[in-house]
This record gives sequence, structure tokens and C-alpha cells, in this order.
Amino acid sequence: MHSLRRYRSRFTYLVAVGLFAVLSACTTVDEQPSSGSMSEQRGPAGSVPEGLGRYYSQSLSWEDCQPYATTSTARKQFAIDGVQCSRLTVPLDYDKPQGETIELGLLRHRASGEPSERIGSLVVNPGGPGASGMVSAASLVDAVGDTELEKRFDLVGFDPRGVGASTPRIQCLTDEERDAERADDGETDGTPEGVKEQQQRAREFAEKCVERTKYGERMLANVGTRDVVRDMDVLRSVLGDKKLSYLGYSYGTRLGYSYAEKFPQNVRAMVLDGAVDPDQGPVETVIAQGKGFATAFGEFVDWCADQDKCPLGSDPAKAAERYQQMVRPLIEDPVEVGDRSLSYQNATMGTVSALYSRDLWQALLRGLRELDSGNGKTLLALADVYYERGVNGEYAGTQDAFQAIQCVDKPALTDKDKVRRANNRYEEVAPFLDDGRPNGDALGTCAYWPVSPTSGPHEPDVANIPSVLVISTTNDPATPHQAGIDLAEAMNGRLLSYEGTQHTVFLHGNNCIDEAGTAYLIDRTLPPEGKRCS
Repeated sequence: MHSLRRYRSRFTYLVAVGLFAVLSACTTVDEQPSSGSMSEQRGPAGSVPEGLGRYYSQSLSWEDCQPYATTSTARKQFAIDGVQCSRLTVPLDYDKPQGETIELGLLRHRASGEPSERIGSLVVNPGGPGASGMVSAASLVDAVGDTELEKRFDLVGFDPRGVGASTPRIQCLTDEERDAERADDGETDGTPEGVKEQQQRAREFAEKCVERTKYGERMLANVGTRDVVRDMDVLRSVLGDKKLSYLGYSYGTRLGYSYAEKFPQNVRAMVLDGAVDPDQGPVETVIAQGKGFATAFGEFVDWCADQDKCPLGSDPAKAAERYQQMVRPLIEDPVEVGDRSLSYQNATMGTVSALYSRDLWQALLRGLRELDSGNGKTLLALADVYYERGVNGEYAGTQDAFQAIQCVDKPALTDKDKVRRANNRYEEVAPFLDDGRPNGDALGTCAYWPVSPTSGPHEPDVANIPSVLVISTTNDPATPHQAGIDLAEAMNGRLLSYEGTQHTVFLHGNNCIDEAGTAYLIDRTLPPEGKRCS
């Protein structure tokens, strides 16, 4: 593994949705029946920062969601009954609120209970960074079903600035360029020539982001967590909520604790599932993820050994070596899949994609069986899920947004000795992802990013906020259990542990977790100290 930018946290529910697509205050209302739209003003609610009144008091025009869809997955999810979409206007630069504005895409499923019982809105973010909160919220409509959560809250998802249906979008690579980047295993070349080429590509990627994203460097300087949490407060007010109720998964937990730090007086309740450790730097985060993926791979290996014709064999001690024997040849000899190819990068990312949830293990088993016979179709499809490539070849843009947000959320790694040591350490903790070639010291894209970070790792200062609920899974491959323990302690919150192997769990069908999370969101009743679910 020669790049510290390849692996990242995701939201499992989005992965599953993508897999199915690939593999198979007072309220003023002005209804407009002819267009199906509805203009609504509920704000301003609660406190309003000086100079931002026009944003906090804006009205929203709710309408059909299909025009907001930018991918085939979004089109499918936005077609479900009972969802409405709108756009929220926010400043491009909060230091210049009278300057250019941008828009955020919103999706809402309204509470079905009596108006007198409605608590407010439950704002959702699925993580990434760069994943669509609109798609996430639509995907959760069935999960909340006919429950008290659905009756008491409007379910609201937003696409953060630069993401999905929000405009302008962060744009770096074309669909064709992304396909080519995934098919190129140049990152395995640790020679001086290979390192030079990798760094040139990193520079070119950063240049393309500036050239192809509207407002260029000004947009890229204002897409980080610092700015998204300010957007969230505008959204809270416009939705008519004096205080925010929030559900954040994975990187969405960072948005949650950062919001609590910036606007402690505006927090009502927060469920933070799959915690990102607030105090970890980029190297520590990736190494912790490597350990998590290795644990999940070990769990998969044990399961696979009990299946018929497990291609990794029946001896778990030899499974990593057997896996390497299957995927390393792809570096020099990729497997053709139609007019595309299964590269080493695609094979390993397809594997990593499936390790996010046990629900995807059967697909991974099928993919490895196919690879053993020279077929790369299923592994490539699993990689497509990870990269959010639609059935028509279009990308959701998550990878571009992820890179841009990461580069302003954390300081860049520019010490080549640290890069080499980190790459070596990654392969030590996740040996199944060792490509068998000497590691290089190529700097990642953030080392060449044109704007400075706007935030960095630190323990959040969140004194005097209401108690939050942190949910953490014991064998979470992407956000380790210890990160949840640490976040709950840092926020004076309550930890709820789930004993399992998957990335995030609330509203994924576990009754124990769902009942505890729902009780907290509705009544702010915390589960008992030390409670664990399985």
C-alpha cells in the first residue's frame, strides 16, 4: 500500500444501496398545486449570528426530488413516496456574507404524527466526507418506517457544500479520468521514478480541482468542516428548530462534535455512530483503519473457511498469503471485464468495500471465487460501489469532494520519512493489503493543495452541552471501537457499544441499538452506563 489517501470511512447503508443498483417558529405556507411545489417559512428560530439574518430567515420551496438527482442511485432513492426536496442558500465565505452565495440540496420526509406531537427535524449526515445526505435520508425512510421516530421527527438530509446536488459541486476528474485512475496501479511503484510520477499526478489533480470547480480556490478554501457546521446552523433555523437534533455517521460524527463546539447553546440531542477520533492526525487515522480492516478480514476468513469452496483455503493463518497470491498478479496482468479491467487497486478496494458489512460477505466470496477462475466482474462491481460509480458509468463525485475536504480539515503530511514509515506500518497491521513491492515515499495530494487547512485534529471543547449518545461497534473496520470510547469521554457523553463486525449500526435493523437510540432522540433518555448490544 503506497498511498495514505486511498482508504476512508464510509456509511454502510450507502454501500448496500449502491450494491443493489450495481448487482441487480410560525409557519407560512403558500401551496402551488400546478407545479407541485410549496413555499414554506419557519425561521428564524433560535439565535441568529450578527450579519446573517437573511440566511437564517429564508423560506424554502419544497418540490419533487427528481430534478435534484445527479446519479442513478439518487434517481432511484428520490423516487420513493413522501419525500420533498429544496435548496438552502448560504454564503460562499462566512467572513463575507454579502458576497457570493452557494446552495445546498435538501431532502425531507415529514413526520406522520399529529402536529402537536412533532418534536422537530432530525438532520442526518452519512459521512465520507463527501457522501450525499439526501440519498442517506431517502435510504432511511423505510428503516424508520411506522415508528415513533418517524411520527415525531421530520427526517432531513442535506448535501454538504460542494457535494451531490449542492451547487457548485467540487469537480476534479471526469468520469473517464476516474476510470483510468482506478485502472492504473502506479501507486505500487516505490522506485524514485514511480514516486516522481505519483507526485506529478497529485499536483495535476489539485490543479484540476481548481480549474474545474466554480470559484476555484475560494470554493476549495471554504468546503471544510468549519464551514459545513455553520451551514448546519443556518439549516436548523430555517427548519424552524431552536435547537438541533442530529444523527451523524462516520465522518458525520466529526460534523456533530464540531457543531457542538461551535454552537453549544443550539444542541438538543446528538446520536454519533461510528466515531472519528477528534484528536487523531492523518497517519494515526489510517493506521487505525488498517487495523480495523485487518480484523474484519480475519472475521471474513473465519466465515469463508466454513463455506463451500472458500478460495482462501481452510487455514486462516495462510489466508492473507493466499489472498496476496490472487490479487498481486493484477498489478502486471489485470483481468478484462468488458471494456474495463480489474486492476490490483480495484480488487483490493472491492474487498475493502465488502468488509464494511457482513451483508456483503457473500458477494465478496463470489468475487474471490470468480477471480480464482479469471473473472473479475463481481470484485469490480464491489469496487464501483465503493467509488460510487453508477450503472451508466457516472460517478457521484464523492472521491473529489472527499479529497478536497480532507485537505482543508487536516494539515498535510509533507515529511517523506513519515510517509515511508507510515506505509510500512500500514502493511504490518493489514498484511493482506501488502502488494509485495518496496514502499515509496510519495507525498499525497494534500501536500500540493492550493489553500491552507481551516481546522485540525483536537479534542473538542464542548462543556455544558446536553448529553450525547455515541454508538461504537467493537469490530468496526473503518472507525475503531476505541475512537467511540474516546469521543464519548471527550464529550461527556454516553457510550453504547454494539458487538459485531460492520461500519455503523443505528437504524440498520438491530432492535437493541434502534430502541436505545430512538428513546434518546425522543425523550433524551440515555441507555444505562456500559450497555452493550449484539
